[in-house]
Amino acid sequence: MQQQEKQQQSSDEEIEVQDQGQQQQQQQQQQQQQQQQLTVVQKQTQYNQQLLDKLNKPHQFWETQPMPNINELDSLKPGPIQEGILADVRKDPFNLISKFEWCNVDLRNDEQAQQVYTLLKENYVEDDDNMFRFDYSIDFLRWALLPPGQHPDWIVGVKVNQKLVGFITGIPVTLHIENQQTKVKMTEINFLCVHKKIRANRLAPVLIKEITRRVHIKNMWQAVYTAGIVVPTPISQTRYYHRSLNAKKLIEVGFSSLSARQTIARQQKLYKLPEEPKTQGLRAMKKKDVAQVTKLLNEYLKQFKLYFKYTEDEVKHWFLPRKDVISTYVVEKEQGVVTDFLSFYNLPSQVIKNPKHTHLRAAYSYYNVATQTPIVQLMYDALILAKNEGYDVFNALDIMENEKFLKELMFCPGDGQLNYYLYNWKLESNMLKPEEIGIVLV
Repeated sequence: MQQQEKQQQSSDEEIEVQDQGQQQQQQQQQQQQQQQQLTVVQKQTQYNQQLLDKLNKPHQFWETQPMPNINELDSLKPGPIQEGILADVRKDPFNLISKFEWCNVDLRNDEQAQQVYTLLKENYVEDDDNMFRFDYSIDFLRWALLPPGQHPDWIVGVKVNQKLVGFITGIPVTLHIENQQTKVKMTEINFLCVHKKIRANRLAPVLIKEITRRVHIKNMWQAVYTAGIVVPTPISQTRYYHRSLNAKKLIEVGFSSLSARQTIARQQKLYKLPEEPKTQGLRAMKKKDVAQVTKLLNEYLKQFKLYFKYTEDEVKHWFLPRKDVISTYVVEKEQGVVTDFLSFYNLPSQVIKNPKHTHLRAAYSYYNVATQTPIVQLMYDALILAKNEGYDVFNALDIMENEKFLKELMFCPGDGQLNYYLYNWKLESNMLKPEEIGIVLV
């Protein structure tokens, strides 16, 4: 009996030591999370001041456009800033300088698609340190720019001696704004790109004016777009978060760095994932799921102040899996009922001037709907699936309900902001919080 008491006492002491160790570990984790949040808040506060400074500077082109001035927001009525008059729309394309000519780009044509790919690969978005540049594949461009109802003249190019040197695109969307009754047919603008060697010719404003003219011809007067740069005037500021899937490679290419006491081995252990997802019934989306996914998606998006409503044809286009473009997984319960789904798209980056690696494979969170599976569990499975598909990092914006899983799943905040814009539209609330945004622009 006395021996049992000693064993029990010894066991209790071990448990107490373990509890103390767990408490210390939890306290350290909490301190790290608090410090990380503080850093984000500090950056946000600093960025907001930078935003005001940038918006108060002269903007030669944007001051001529129907975009809200930050100092006049409260005096503008919600809705269109300018009413469009179809009869006043210019019939002919805007003039270009000598030897430059407009063209419609047919992405179904392999030669023309290759020209777009080359222009973007060599001249499109880079990080501030010129270490990475987006590398959109031709298959991705066809997915992003050839949705149902696309207008051929909304994929616009500028050529010099048959070489593509400028590019801008629009796709037709119907955007619900701030309430379910306010829905506006408009264009989603993307892929504004000018060859580096001719940027002194100020071709970008002409490209914007030309795509605007082509949209106006269709009796549409608004547009939605995102940009890393600040111009008048964002309707929301969002931030990218990054979750390491291949810690060693991210450090080798300079995407991540090690703290003073950290090692690559510790980083790999910290971000290690299981081999298989946890959720029962999780599988790749199939054509038979389109109707259920459409219903789930549209019902989910109603809670946000900015969202698209999708038809079944659009869901078929945007969500059915395409190798190295879009991955969608559904959770199927009994009798074929789909209760949840997750999706992410593939956007690799070229690694510039790195002796060991040429590309960084990045998965970007797209739309995720969790009705019966906890969102943290669903997105943990998304990380596992992305890892198994060969991705190095998983990126997500702090929009929709993403804040519910970012901290829990060890996403780290990125340095930059992604700004959302509405052309020729004034919001009732001036600015939207990231969690009020329900659209992802690829």
